[in-house]
Amino acid sequence: MFKSRTLLICVLTVFFVLPSVITFAQAQPIIQILATFDYPGTGNSTTAFGINEHDDIAGNYVDSAGVTRGFVRAGNGTFSPPIVAPGDTGNFTRCLGINTPGTVVGDFFNVAENRFHGYFLSGGAFRQFDVGPTVSTSLVGINLAGNFVGTFGSIAQPNQAFINISGSTIVIAIPGAHDSNGDGINAQNEVVGSYSDSGLVLHGFFRTAAGALKFPIDFPGSTATALNGINNGDAIVGNHTDSTGGVHGLLLHKPNTFVSFDYPGAVATSFNGINNAGHISGRYTDGAGVRHGFLAAVITPPAD
Repeated sequence: MFKSRTLLICVLTVFFVLPSVITFAQAQPIIQILATFDYPGTGNSTTAFGINEHDDIAGNYVDSAGVTRGFVRAGNGTFSPPIVAPGDTGNFTRCLGINTPGTVVGDFFNVAENRFHGYFLSGGAFRQFDVGPTVSTSLVGINLAGNFVGTFGSIAQPNQAFINISGSTIVIAIPGAHDSNGDGINAQNEVVGSYSDSGLVLHGFFRTAAGALKFPIDFPGSTATALNGINNGDAIVGNHTDSTGGVHGLLLHKPNTFVSFDYPGAVATSFNGINNAGHISGRYTDGAGVRHGFLAAVITPPAD
């Protein structure tokens, strides 16, 4: 059932001062919930991932039988039929990213091969993509030019983030990382993602278009930080975990202004994508452990 509501919610803003950087006070951002939604059907648990400039959202749902299917929610609130990749023999297809022309990226599981494959979906046609012949691959983000980011790995190879520009795959090697995931890409080919250090603590990272890495990126006081999406401006979204295990949505205005957000009544919240209008795709988990998608907007009131 589609549910639409408007909520204005003030959030906690943390001005994280880096060495030799002075952050001046500014009006506190507000997160406005534009809509919450569930993929149609009884018992579906819904997760919203990437968002494009039309507010089209790529996501997936898990039904009451545990089957995972992808979907696209159009900006007008309508849903696509369930999306199933042709090679999915494991009841597992996810839609993870979408660009403005409407190309969807994601992954699916093949039982016989015991591995995941990435895919592109455009104009109703699927195209499989694998980093290598023996590794699992997930495609997570795609930009207007068709450049994309994702993750590959295997039992013998911990997950590794990568970016593909003009058909060339580049591994994102973070010094000291145990594993990593590439999650978001913008028009400038800047990338965000997450990695685990040698102690398996999760941190965010940022990769410039030139390939320079900035890490670790951590919400102040958090025990884990994940960065999931980036727009063409100064906004990055993700989630962070506090010392009690609570998961909260995260908005980072570069270079160092962090915002934390909780969907009202939720036990966990995550921001998973953001477009250039400042519209956010995300998910929250209710007290019964069921996930729901939402569309939100970042509003910055004028300074006094």
